[in-house]
Amino acid sequence: MSYYKNKNVLVTGGTGLIGRPLLQLLLDSGANVTCVSLDKPSDIDGRVNFVKADLRNFDNCLSVCKNQQIVFNLVGIKGSPKMCAERPASFFVPTIMFSINMMEAARQANVERYLFTSSIGVYHPAEVFNEDDMWKTFPSENDRIPGWSKRIGELQAEAYEIEYKWENISIVRPANVYGPYDNFDPENAMVIPSLISRAVSGERPLKVWGDGSPVRDFIYAKDVAVGMMKVLESGYNKPVNLGSGEGVKIKEIAETIASLMPDECKIEWDVSKPSGDRQRIMNTERALDLGISAETDLKQGIKETIDWYNRHISLESGRYNAFTDKTYT
Repeated sequence: MSYYKNKNVLVTGGTGLIGRPLLQLLLDSGANVTCVSLDKPSDIDGRVNFVKADLRNFDNCLSVCKNQQIVFNLVGIKGSPKMCAERPASFFVPTIMFSINMMEAARQANVERYLFTSSIGVYHPAEVFNEDDMWKTFPSENDRIPGWSKRIGELQAEAYEIEYKWENISIVRPANVYGPYDNFDPENAMVIPSLISRAVSGERPLKVWGDGSPVRDFIYAKDVAVGMMKVLESGYNKPVNLGSGEGVKIKEIAETIASLMPDECKIEWDVSKPSGDRQRIMNTERALDLGISAETDLKQGIKETIDWYNRHISLESGRYNAFTDKTYT
């Protein structure tokens, strides 16, 4: 993408699930890339300018935005619905602070283009999630904390457009993202990384909450990164869903992971535990109009994620985890 060549591009949360492939894609496009994270910069390409900074501090946000032309704001808290229910403040407060601080710092720094990463969690349960329907309802009760925290970020973008005429903000709403560099801590990870972590560690039978019937929309992290770059380059400033547009049952996910283990991996369904919303699928027509689609086959993506995890298990123990950080508790 020649649009990014020689541009100064900042990626917050660049050591994470979507950030890692985004960094590489930007480097391949000839951008001058800066990454901000609280994670260790292990195995990051040496061409990336790495800055360790806590973006809950506004001065840090001002500092990293200086001289940047483009900002991809991916920083956030990655955790399971269980952790959001048990530690809602640990998710809600930092997420809002990241959004407010970074958007204001980017505005003050006269950044040319800014991308805000929202979430599928902003939607109310429905057969299909359409971008323009979001404000007609409330987030799902199962996603109340992350949903409202991301809605506040989207509302901030709308407020900036009205008051400051700052129309250079793009918003993407990724579906259920998976891939390398995810949070694989089984205590607070999402469904795919949690199942992978426990299956690889030898949990037999592999225990899964619910009955496996809920349907979800999954998309590989690299496909999301490509979509983000295309949305920002287009200058489109209405929210864009980034998903596959196809529904997959949790049962199929668990069975796929089990089938990729080197030994027999039986599954045990714990129907005493909640299954979550029945169906969560994105309408991806807006993305398709922008030339964006999910290119990675689900089984292939899961296999690549398992292979990566097997090679990088040692990295996981040293990664920053907001739910175990004692600094702000």
